[in-house]
Amino acid sequence: MANKAKPVKDMSFEEALAELETIVRQLEQGDVELEQSIAIYERGAELKKHCEARLKSAELKVEQIVQGADGSATTEPASFD
Repeated sequence: MANKAKPVKDMSFEEALAELETIVRQLEQGDVELEQSIAIYERGAELKKHCEARLKSAELKVEQIVQGADGSATTEPASFD
């Protein structure tokens, strides 16, 4: 899997997440030999890190516009709570 796979750095968030989900399913099924399990686990860790970085980047870009008491418009990080 990892040998022919697209480089993680070139993947979109959606591509990385889909591959990560596939890896999790394979590992949960337990039908993978030890050496392959290690290789796909390492790939999964790399994919997870990539997804987290992409999410953090998107979070930093999302801002909401707020009108201050004096009528001026400012931006602040959006709240997702």
